[in-house]
Amino acid sequence: MRRRVSSRESSVQAVRPREWVVRRYGHDHRLSRARGAVFMTLRDEVKSLAPAPVVSAVRWRREMWADLRLRLLSDLGHVPSHAIRNWFYRRAGMALPVTSSIHWRAEFYAPERIVVGEYCTIGDTCFLDGRSGLTIGDSVNLGSHVTIYTRQHAVDSPDFAEVGAPVRVGDHAWIASYAIVLPGVTIGEGAVVAAGAVVTKDVAPYAMVAGNPARFVRERSHELTYRLGYAKRFV
Repeated sequence: MRRRVSSRESSVQAVRPREWVVRRYGHDHRLSRARGAVFMTLRDEVKSLAPAPVVSAVRWRREMWADLRLRLLSDLGHVPSHAIRNWFYRRAGMALPVTSSIHWRAEFYAPERIVVGEYCTIGDTCFLDGRSGLTIGDSVNLGSHVTIYTRQHAVDSPDFAEVGAPVRVGDHAWIASYAIVLPGVTIGEGAVVAAGAVVTKDVAPYAMVAGNPARFVRERSHELTYRLGYAKRFV
């Protein structure tokens, strides 16, 4: 039987179609990978036929725009308006619901691969890396100066190659100020990462971890019903 769509859901779809679909159904990673594979195949075919100067020019343009976009997004973080910043973040491809807030001086890599859930509060001066995919659940709190990486250099690589893996943060997780989360980590639902911790491995749901590297301290209460999304004015 076809489910009836409520007036609230209908209005959400009308106002935020992309974010609504992302939050309700999630990313179809298989479809994304299939599309990416087709694109890469077509790109390789075109590159094999194009003259070397054309390939170099296209690569230069792509790299120049990528660096310029990072600079522009970084400068945008100093604009004292949530509405203006969030509009541009969404235009850059980030999935950011209107119920969530990102405070000033935030910086990003690949915002088009960052998904922020409902009712999240992201503190000032955070760095979010979406290059290998970053998914943040609902009612998540990131303290100020939190850093999340999804790519890094391989220590023993002879050519200093990059490696990476997606990072996922579960609902009601709290990552406190100055914490660092490294590629491939999953922060479980309701988990707490203490201030200044360096997370190199998965954190179990409702676990509290601290230190460098982060280690288990104790378990958090499972009775979490709060909603966040609070945004300080002008920052």
